[in-house]
Amino acid sequence: MIVIYHNPDCGTSRNVLQIIKAAGYNPTVIEYLKEGWTKPQLLALFAAANLTPKTALRVSKSPAEELGLLNENVTDEAILEAMLEHPILVNRPIVCTEKGVKLCRPSEHVLTLLAQWPKGELYKEDGEMILNARGEQPEK
Repeated sequence: MIVIYHNPDCGTSRNVLQIIKAAGYNPTVIEYLKEGWTKPQLLALFAAANLTPKTALRVSKSPAEELGLLNENVTDEAILEAMLEHPILVNRPIVCTEKGVKLCRPSEHVLTLLAQWPKGELYKEDGEMILNARGEQPEK
């Protein structure tokens, strides 16, 4: 089973969802901006993905700066409380599979969580190749 915490307005999140579907999976899609978060849910996701509230904080196109969350002395607890009030503050997409939990930015990070990969070429939202026609990652 695959779960993706998804924001349909985000190109990276849409691309990760497309990669998962192209690999033949039918993921559970949780639109966290609609559903919101619970504190236990975030703590469990962060622990599983080896994240902290600070490393999971979305700083661009979010109210993080105006809420004072970018100050060096802000606590993880303060960030976590803000995330509960403003779900957009959580960076995305977060994907959960039997292979683990990961913040999939950039989108090709999702490949490490998939037992089977999509067939053929895949591209990132900016046009960069993720997989070539043989289903292999191009050398960088």
